[in-house]
Amino acid sequence: MASRHEPEPATGWAPTWALGRAVLLTGLLLIAAVLFGRVDLVVLATPFALGTAYALRRRPTAGPQLEISTGDAHLVEGGPMTATVAVGNPDTVSYDVAVVRTRMSPWLRVEKVGFGGTGLQVARAGGADRPFVTSVPRGTAVDLELSGTALRWGRHPIGPAGARVASADGLLVSRAVITDPVRMRVYPRTEPFEAVEAMPRAAGLVGAHHSRRPGEGGELAGVRVFAPGDRLRRIDWRVSLRARQLHVAATLSDRDAEVVVLLDVLAEAGRSGGVNGPASVLDTTVRAAAAIGEHYLHRGDRVAMLEYGPAARRLRPATGRRQYLTVLEWLLDVHAEASPHEPYDQVFGPQVLSADALVVVLTPLLDERSAQMLARLARGGRFVVAVDTLPADLPPPKDRGWAEVAYRLWRLDRDTMIGQLREHGVPVVRWAGAGSLDQVLRDVARLATAPRVGTR
Repeated sequence: MASRHEPEPATGWAPTWALGRAVLLTGLLLIAAVLFGRVDLVVLATPFALGTAYALRRRPTAGPQLEISTGDAHLVEGGPMTATVAVGNPDTVSYDVAVVRTRMSPWLRVEKVGFGGTGLQVARAGGADRPFVTSVPRGTAVDLELSGTALRWGRHPIGPAGARVASADGLLVSRAVITDPVRMRVYPRTEPFEAVEAMPRAAGLVGAHHSRRPGEGGELAGVRVFAPGDRLRRIDWRVSLRARQLHVAATLSDRDAEVVVLLDVLAEAGRSGGVNGPASVLDTTVRAAAAIGEHYLHRGDRVAMLEYGPAARRLRPATGRRQYLTVLEWLLDVHAEASPHEPYDQVFGPQVLSADALVVVLTPLLDERSAQMLARLARGGRFVVAVDTLPADLPPPKDRGWAEVAYRLWRLDRDTMIGQLREHGVPVVRWAGAGSLDQVLRDVARLATAPRVGTR
């Protein structure tokens, strides 16, 4: 099991209305028999007295135990989810009736509910939020199995869950046992993403990108005169025979690169419809960040994550599958948070970005401070690529009056801001899955290798 929670068992038991009615009816019949001297009333009260005494011959002492557990620890949105609410009976007396109820996140669509594999189909989302009844034999546990589909990434709560049981033929009822919710981790679904191998600068020791430094690699850089230390297999015999001097083939070394994915979380727009519905700004941002991180980590590059917002969360650069799982875990806590202050110094003050890093900024460009941040990074000599995460089908406001005109003016102002960023050398592209950054990365790599005007 991936996660579970078990509260302290309740030990209190209280009489039910059925026990009160049985005692009251027996007492009234006996009193009436004494007052009126009628033996038939005693005979009539005897079954009630014997039945109550027989039901209470073995009273339960321990309360029920309730436990919530989840299934797959690496659940991806759109995939099947499973959870279990177990009701345990540690007593030596059976529970006649156990009523179980649990809350579910609206992003966890429950489609089937059942005790011990006997499935009960549920037609609506959140259908587990209703009472389910079963019996629990002594010394055993009964599982309420929930299965369905995870609709959106994030940490979604299952619970709190509650249970109440009745014993002694319904004459005694336990106090309600309530558990704390358990959060199910649902990782974002990574869209198919491929990018060209071009990088502005590859400055690591080993990797898959062709750097500008000579060394052992597969990219031919030219032919030069043989020097001490050169390998014999690098000798170009055709050129050597023609020049009457040994020449070797020079190559460029293959090195890794550092990619910094910067998430703009100052604003949110659009309404999320889950994995198969419309995507909000945060949905596009998180899924794009997961896809970009997966691609470059699979190629052996170093990937870091940063948040442009009041929290200024960061994830240090690293490589490998462990970093990929860490990136997915880090993305689960992404949420939009407005801030009246400029978060630039808070984000980039103590954090020194590598001069050779490629900074991919995922931003909806809804805040002027985001555009200023992009311009400052570009003026500082960083290799910046801005990815527009604003939904293309963002509906205009439906209010009457000047709402539609204001929306059109805002669109024009935003287009002007994007044009100014491009004039400052910041490419802005819309996220479209595979191939979104190909042309932009080629242009950035070409500019990085081009000679600078005015340099000697």
